[in-house]
Formats: sequence, structure tokens, C-alpha cells
Amino acid sequence: MKVAVAGCCHGALDKMYETLELLQQRHNVRPDLLLCCGDFQAVRNEADLRCMAVPAKYRHMQTFYRYYSGEKKAPVLTVFIGGNHEASNHLQELPYGGWVAPNIYYLGYAGVVRFRGVRIGGISGIFKSHDYRKGHFECPPYNQQTIRSAYHVRNIEVFKLKQLKQPIDIFMSHDWPRSIYHYGNKKQLLKMKSFFRQEVESNTLGSPAASELLQHLKPTYWFSAHLHVKFAAFMQHQTNSKEELPKATKFLALDKCLPHRDFLQIIDIEHDPSAGDSLEYDAEWIAVLKATNSLINVTQSSWNMPEKNGLHAKWDYSVTEEAIKEVLEELNHNLKIPCNFTLTAACYDPSKPQKHVEPVHSINPQTTEFCAQFGLTDINDRIQQAKEEGSVRGEYEEEEEEEEMDSTGSAEEPSEYNTDNSGLSSINPDEIMLDEEGGDEDLSTCSVDPSPDHPPDFSASFSDIRIMPDSMAVSSDDAMDSTNEELEKSGVSKQVEEKSLSERPLKRIGGNENGNSGIKKIKRRNQAIYAAEDEDKTE
Repeated sequence: MKVAVAGCCHGALDKMYETLELLQQRHNVRPDLLLCCGDFQAVRNEADLRCMAVPAKYRHMQTFYRYYSGEKKAPVLTVFIGGNHEASNHLQELPYGGWVAPNIYYLGYAGVVRFRGVRIGGISGIFKSHDYRKGHFECPPYNQQTIRSAYHVRNIEVFKLKQLKQPIDIFMSHDWPRSIYHYGNKKQLLKMKSFFRQEVESNTLGSPAASELLQHLKPTYWFSAHLHVKFAAFMQHQTNSKEELPKATKFLALDKCLPHRDFLQIIDIEHDPSAGDSLEYDAEWIAVLKATNSLINVTQSSWNMPEKNGLHAKWDYSVTEEAIKEVLEELNHNLKIPCNFTLTAACYDPSKPQKHVEPVHSINPQTTEFCAQFGLTDINDRIQQAKEEGSVRGEYEEEEEEEEMDSTGSAEEPSEYNTDNSGLSSINPDEIMLDEEGGDEDLSTCSVDPSPDHPPDFSASFSDIRIMPDSMAVSSDDAMDSTNEELEKSGVSKQVEEKSLSERPLKRIGGNENGNSGIKKIKRRNQAIYAAEDEDKTE
């Protein structure tokens, strides 16, 4: 089947679906499924806009509300994950996933579903070490801290995904897995985004949590967005035993949805011809949710997931075939996800603006039904209960603004990861803008990008294939030039360049692992970013 993959659409649904329609008219290509890798911006009304971490000047309604109201319907089944520019109050209603509009499905904080036999997983948000070990405690109305922390990845979601044993075909994350840039055309990447150089050379660009999942899950495809540049890589994984067949992951990062940008990619995926056309639950994932339900935390307290260190009676929460069978029996072997979308908030009405409506913390009937069916905890209900009991405060204790963007994590509690990629390794120029200046007007923008409107297309230009080391550190193996050939076999390079740019073998990187010298560099980046944005607006 044909799968369309999009990067950050920033609420421009009309533009995205019109592009698909144009693709069909010109090339007779009609995707069966559309995947979006975050910054979807499912904004229903003015209250939702106030829950989105962008400056006020970027709070535009865009077009999602028309799909939410029923005025329009997505012409193709759309599955998306959350990014760092979202209506967090809306997505928070669906922690386990659900329909945000007819034919548009959100995967939740983390999730796995199936479509035509293809197994699709994803994790929402971006990585910040100082929030990684906390629970999902945030709820609207958000303050200056929680409007950001609400979209930060938590260790419990990574832990759940690491319990999976069955193969994953497609996985999505918003920020890139750390070190992935060493497996593609790094030279061309740095030519297009020169301000990535410091983090690439110090190996701090990207999410260490996503790298951990990439190493564990070894999906056939991994798609990301966030950095607003198209980039491809091919990663061959190490095998754990001589009997295990070698696995490889084809990585592709997508550009943002803008005119003249190549923000969509069409790939061919093998599927089960006998499978139906409905989106389905994944039985193993449901079993994992049931097994890990007792680990749910809705407090700001930091805690580690169970591990084999002598401190936990149980550390393996992977599920047995019997547990998966029980889920199938509960569903009478009918895995079809019910089309139970309902409106949970008033829809934007251009003729009746409501600029001063405050967001409220809502319980979504879809989540209530899902939790009741599988015996799970409704996280939002637990948060409300905890607030009533006084065990959860709605605001952080006062902390300096710099702690939010401290890329080294020096002001934070110890993490299982040595460095924080918050401002540097997830280098979204938008996120840097948000943290440096403070205040409501300084929440991150959703349309800043230092690239020109017509960047060169290098989506499958590679310089080397490397065996992924256990630590995801930089490899010093000799460079190889066979990546394009591998991708041509898989169908990824259908719309990309044929030639490959050579690059010298990678060397191990020394120096400051924590990236303490990066603060001044960020400010210089911002100057370039602002200048690029002004150029975009004048063209």
C-alpha cells in the first residue's frame, strides 16, 4: 500500500490534503494512509490556541476546526503524533490515543496501532531531561512552565514501548533519535543547517530516549520532523546472536508544510491484502498497557522505571502470548477501533470570536470508554482526583527561567541520560527562541526556519552505512556507499536523488559531552533564524 508521510503541518490541513489531491491528479498516486510526525495543531477554538506554546503573533486558527466541526472530512485516514507546538489541552484528553476528528487519529503519549496488517507505533512530544522522570501531572489552565512541560516525553512511555517484542513496521517521533545524523549525508545536512554543527560534533543533537527506542525496536521505517529539514539515513543494527537475522532501519525526517517545500513523501509498504481497511488496536500494545497500569504517576516527583538492579521485585513488564490472547478474547477478536469521536469543546465560529475563553480540564468520553473496556487508569481523572485531594499542585514551585532551557541539565536532578537535548540536541530554533527571552510573547514560534524556500533535495543522498553501536555513539567504521541501493529496493528513494555525496569516515568525538559551551552559539543561531524568517515574509 502507499503511505504518505508529512512533517510539521502546523494546522495547515487544507494545504496538506490539497497537496495529496494534486498528487493524485498529476501522477495518479492516491495514498491509503497519511502519517504526520507532530506539530499537527488540532486547534478547535480560541481556548485551545492559548494552550499552544507559541507567541501570540503565531496563534492562528488555521483549518483544523473545520474538520473538527464536520464541515470537512479528511479524504484519507490520518494518523499523527504530538510535537512541541500543539493544543496540549486537546491532546491531553486522549492520553491513550483517539479520534480528534472523523478520520483523524492521534496516537496518544505513546501508542501502537495496525492498518492493513502494518504495525505503526509512535511517541509524542520532545525530550527534556529535567521532566523525563516526572509523571503526567500537567492540566489546563497551564502556566508558563506547564504549557511547555506538558509536551515533554516521559520515561514511562519509553518504558512501555520497550516492553514490545513483536516487530514494528513504522515508528514516528517528533524529535530525531540522537546520533541518527551519523548514518546519512551529514555533510549535506550541515551545509543546509550550519547551526547544527556544534551539536552534531558533540553528539548531542536529537533525543537519547528516541535513540534507546530505535535500538530496541529496530523498526523497518522511522519518521521524524521537528528540525524543519529533509534528511534520510540508513542504519544497520547489531544482532544479539548468530541466529538472529540482521535488521536495518530506514530513517527519514520531513520538512515543515510550506509552499515550495518538499514536505510529503510517498512510500510503498508491504501489507496484508486480506486485512480490512479499518484502523485497528494492537493486541500486544493493549496487553502492555494493562501490565504497566500500576506504574502510572501523576505527580511532579521524579522516579525511575523498574530495572534489574536489586531494588525492584519486578522489572520485566513484557507480555506473554497468553496475555495477548486474553486481549483478543476480550475484544471477541474484533480489533477495529470504534469510530466514537465526539465533540468535547465548542468549535471556533469566525462570526462569534471568543478571545477570552479560559481552557478547562476535560475528560474525553473516548478515554473513559477505552479505560473501562481494558481496565486502565484514566490519567485525567486521576489528576482531577489528586488535585481535589491536594496532592498535586497546578503550578511548579518558582524556578529560574534559565533552568527550562539549560541544555546541560546542570540545574536539574540526575537523569539516566548524561546530557539534555532540550535546547541543543532537539535543535528546534523555535524552542531556543521560546527559552531565551521569557514571557508570553516568547513561547516558541511555529514557523521559523533558517533554510531558503528552495532547499536542495537530498532526501536519499547518503555517505555511509554503519553498524549501530550499543551506546549509539559515533562509529569510526569505514564509510560505505551502498545506502541508495538499499533504499531503492525498499521504495524510499522513489522521489529522491539518485546520487550520493561521499564523506570521509567518521571519527570519534571528544571534548565536552555536556555541551556547556553552547549558550552563546544559540544566540548567534537566533540572529540567523530571525533574519531568515524576515526574508521568508518579504518574498
